[in-house]
Amino acid sequence: MRAQFVLSEIGVGLRRNLTMTFAVIVSVALSLALFGGSLLLREQVSSMKGYWYDKANVSIFLCNKSEAQSGGSCAKGAVTEEQKKQIKADLDNMNIVKQVDYESAEDAYKHYQEEFRKAPIAGAVTPDQMQESFRIKLKDPTKYDVITSAFAQRPGVQQVQDQKQVLEPLFNLLNGMNYGALGVMALMLVVALTLIVNTVRVSAFSRRRETGIMRLVGASSFYIQIPFIMEAAVAGLLGGALACVMLVCGQHFLVNNWLAHHIDVIQFIGWGSVLAKLPMVLAVGLLMPALAAFAALWKYLKV
Repeated sequence: MRAQFVLSEIGVGLRRNLTMTFAVIVSVALSLALFGGSLLLREQVSSMKGYWYDKANVSIFLCNKSEAQSGGSCAKGAVTEEQKKQIKADLDNMNIVKQVDYESAEDAYKHYQEEFRKAPIAGAVTPDQMQESFRIKLKDPTKYDVITSAFAQRPGVQQVQDQKQVLEPLFNLLNGMNYGALGVMALMLVVALTLIVNTVRVSAFSRRRETGIMRLVGASSFYIQIPFIMEAAVAGLLGGALACVMLVCGQHFLVNNWLAHHIDVIQFIGWGSVLAKLPMVLAVGLLMPALAAFAALWKYLKV
């Protein structure tokens, strides 16, 4: 009988405040969708870092005749065979180096033509303009500075370049987008909590006669509060379910059916990551409004 009464009161409260309940559902859905999206974006960035940092090399570009004529670090002339042998020997003796590959000017020119064959400037580049280089795979990518300090000032070396540094701006941009999504989520969360508190108080005020009668017959504060807390929890759960639908649709339509076909250099996270976040989104959608309603009613309906 008590359970039937509580359920009937929940239905009455949701129908009486239909407009505000709808606003709560939408605001909770948007905030939780941003919350789940930010978690997925963070996981995507971590996955991309692990993938690309593992493939990133440290490159030692050697001076050629063109670079020697332009001065700078190659002012002493093009690299000699003796200098190349010494650089290779020193790299092989370093315990932080996992693998060393030599790329000749001809190989560099071939790779350049394959990568930029459609670019107008591709035909203007000649093999003698390309640089020889050593491509180094480190056991620990964070030890790039050791290679720089050891080889940057060597005769015959034009520059030492860490490909990981080229990727940093992209990851910083993605992290910035993630923080922006978290900021919008926090704002939407404040809006949702405010709506929940106001909806619960309006509902409690509209039923002050019923709650007064319940006080007179000896009902406890918690028993009086249960219908209002459950109303907020149901609205929040519906908002969480809507957020889950938005995340699933985003994965299916935006990621799998669009981004994955247009950006093939990124390994996007799969359904496993998305499905793992859905229970968390539902749990937050259920608990957050319920706790907000409990806090709002603590003094208002206290016997």
